[in-house]
Amino acid sequence: MKKSFAIAASLVLVALSGSAVADEQLEIGQKIYERAFGRGCGTCHDIASNPQLSANIKAGTLDRAKFEVVLKEGKGGMPKAIEEIMKNKAVEKAGYGEDQAVDALYKYISSK
Repeated sequence: MKKSFAIAASLVLVALSGSAVADEQLEIGQKIYERAFGRGCGTCHDIASNPQLSANIKAGTLDRAKFEVVLKEGKGGMPKAIEEIMKNKAVEKAGYGEDQAVDALYKYISSK
């Protein structure tokens, strides 16, 4: 009985820790989106004439790999953004590397 309780408790902890990581990713992604370049990604990307990130991700036209390339290299009128993303206080506090920060931002935009 004690052994099965311990196993069940362990499974619950693993499930909860996965949920906490996912919540942290969404929160950090949101902070990046709202604060990049001091005014947020939405300043440009929530305007109808500019690329709609959420719609493009959901439609499958902007996958994670392409998203990262644009953040690192820029595209059209969009400047390189990865350095700005890495300066975000939430990213620094969490100790995220570039891949984790991009994952968090991509996940947040995907959830919008």
